[in-house]
Amino acid sequence: MKILVTGGLGFIGSHTVVELQNEGFEVIIIDNLSNSSIEVLDGISAITGVRPHFEKIDLKIKDDVIDFFQKYNDIAGVIHFAASKAVGESVQEPLMYYENNITTLVYLLQELTKLAQPNFIFSSSCTVYGQADELPITENAPVKPAESPYGNTKQIGEEIIGDTCKVNQNLKSIALRYFNPIGAHPSAEIGELPIGVPQNLVPYITQTAIGMREQLSVFGGDYPTPDGTCIRDYIHVVDLAKAHVVALQRLIEGKNRANYEVFNLGTGKGSSVLEAIQSFDRVSGKTLKYQIVGRREGDITAAYADTTKANDVLGWKTELTLDDAMASAWKWEQKIRNK
Repeated sequence: MKILVTGGLGFIGSHTVVELQNEGFEVIIIDNLSNSSIEVLDGISAITGVRPHFEKIDLKIKDDVIDFFQKYNDIAGVIHFAASKAVGESVQEPLMYYENNITTLVYLLQELTKLAQPNFIFSSSCTVYGQADELPITENAPVKPAESPYGNTKQIGEEIIGDTCKVNQNLKSIALRYFNPIGAHPSAEIGELPIGVPQNLVPYITQTAIGMREQLSVFGGDYPTPDGTCIRDYIHVVDLAKAHVVALQRLIEGKNRANYEVFNLGTGKGSSVLEAIQSFDRVSGKTLKYQIVGRREGDITAAYADTTKANDVLGWKTELTLDDAMASAWKWEQKIRNK
């Protein structure tokens, strides 16, 4: 079966391509290389022994999307990652985010709904919950006003898919709400490749440890948590990637209970920023330089998933630990700096 993965050379996308190929799917990647590298294809090939098809396409160009689906008219499913994802940048460039994240989704769905059996997996985010009233966060938690244009694009994206599914009964779709993906493939052939200064915690940790950054800034030490730092649900990217394959197979095999479903993807366990640093120190044998500074605008105190629905209904659960993720991220950082 041919599966389209948009943004397939990105962090989560590339790991998902690996897991799809390991399950025997034929993968076609669309990526415009705006936030990724063509060399990731080599990493995927080194792990799986199969080089996926690659099309350099900007999904904002409608005619190119139409042409793609005319060329590949036997796609069995689409996993849609391609999107801009930096919260801070989205505040500064809201129109860029709305164009890139919403327009591309609309163009994809317009073509997808023309297929006989369209199956669609959407890369969503726990940002849709904002500061949840109760922890852990279930799929029934209210979706709150977004803290950023990025978060708003995920909310709007889910609404667009839900509205489309109401009138297109053939379209089967699952939105996967990620918590905090970290780590790298254990082979160190692929991993997270932030451009410029990392926006996420773990790449900043590994870059600090290897000497690229002077020290890590921990934003806020006065939150109402056991050690005063924010709590997040850090999920290993390989576990996350495998969830996409399970979700896709659910749709292909007709096991879905509705033609639009939502699942949280996390470990079900919250870890503080200081606990994440301690985990890194433990697996790397290093002592990370960090300083607690003022809070960062838009950060919430704590967020971690209730994974009951993903475990019981989707039939998926995490297998890898925070230490596993930190060890793989450190192995990846060392490899890319020693090239």
